[in-house]
Amino acid sequence: MNPVEALRRPLQEDLSGFVALLRRLQVPHRVSEERDAQVLWVPVEALAVQVRELYLRYPQGAGEEAVPNPARPSRPGFIAQLRASWMTSAVLLLTLLVAAFTLLGDSFAALRWLTFQDFHIQGEYLYFQPWLASLEAGQWWRLVSPMFIHFGILHLAMNSLWYWELGRRIEARHGAFTLLSLSLLFGLLSNLAQFWFGGPSLFGGLSGVLYGLLGYCWIFQLLAPTPAYQLPRGVLAMMLIWLLVCLSGVIDTLGFGSIANAAHVGGLVAGCAAGLVGGALARLRR
Repeated sequence: MNPVEALRRPLQEDLSGFVALLRRLQVPHRVSEERDAQVLWVPVEALAVQVRELYLRYPQGAGEEAVPNPARPSRPGFIAQLRASWMTSAVLLLTLLVAAFTLLGDSFAALRWLTFQDFHIQGEYLYFQPWLASLEAGQWWRLVSPMFIHFGILHLAMNSLWYWELGRRIEARHGAFTLLSLSLLFGLLSNLAQFWFGGPSLFGGLSGVLYGLLGYCWIFQLLAPTPAYQLPRGVLAMMLIWLLVCLSGVIDTLGFGSIANAAHVGGLVAGCAAGLVGGALARLRR
């Protein structure tokens, strides 16, 4: 039986307290070093999930009286989850602040500073400035800032929930700055795809990034299985079916608003490509 990876932490992090806790609880494990990380292995996947939940509660170890039986771990509290996934939380906090700043897309005066292209309103129409004009003026943030824009509370709530689900997995497996780098990369590529195929338009949201993170977890898991990327059953199929429904034009026809389909597809393709590279490298290291 092949060992299962339970934790992957930076080399500079002191795991001695947590390892001592595992020994005291008689949890079978071993620790190895792989380039810039230390990896904790356990015999089976079910135990890996329990060890990760135990780590969220006691990363530095704990006294005997404070630690429950690892076979029945308690779910970490909300504050503990925020601390363990601080980059995921920071991205979502910024998203909420932008939603408040733009009044969920209703404040065009605020919105025009974050859209892919600057625009002005004349009558009932939006007139977009040339894309390169904004870049020449030094407004490089426009390449990624549309990912923080949301139109309506449902749009914001759904994207935030999915980012919380997928972002925490990648942050736990690869670290905070890998999650940030992937989010910005997928945001950039999905925005470019939407502009390239959709032309000047008002678009935004984390959806392109979410499909990128989904594609990354999907392909990485196929090449180098890890408990962190084992998504709940049916999630992948549901997301792909929703993508096909949006591409069919049904949503537009029913009057629920325009969907940035090119951003979704661009994010998914970019995520699959990144997952292919990351999963292949992880497989080689193993």
